[in-house]
Amino acid sequence: MATTEEIERRVQQADAARSAKRAAAARQVGELAGRRAVLAEQLDDIERELGDVLAAVHDVMDVDELAAFTDLPAADLTRWRDARARRKPTRPTRKRPTKADDTGGGRSARTTASAPAVSTAAELRTSSTAEDKAARVPADVA
Repeated sequence: MATTEEIERRVQQADAARSAKRAAAARQVGELAGRRAVLAEQLDDIERELGDVLAAVHDVMDVDELAAFTDLPAADLTRWRDARARRKPTRPTRKRPTKADDTGGGRSARTTASAPAVSTAAELRTSSTAEDKAARVPADVA
């Protein structure tokens, strides 16, 4: 039969081997997760850039034509383009007035008069597209 000291030594020896394996596994997982995070951020940046380019060329080339030129699946191109639109930041919503804040149900003249005119995204898109197309027309055609 083993002595008490021998039993403790054997347990410590077994624990040391197990601890070394656990530390090595944790270290490896940590390193790999760090590399993955860096690569995921790079991939997000690339996909964001792809979406920007796809959105910028939509008036001169559609997704199917671009897919034919690049041998990339149209579904991937569409996904990158559409993901760009979903990532656009939204305007913060205004806090609705409470009953205590309500002073008669309307905006004050000061607030209405000082509010700048805001164009809708469709108006901006339409006007810039028309300007872009006019700029691309050769001089002898115009």
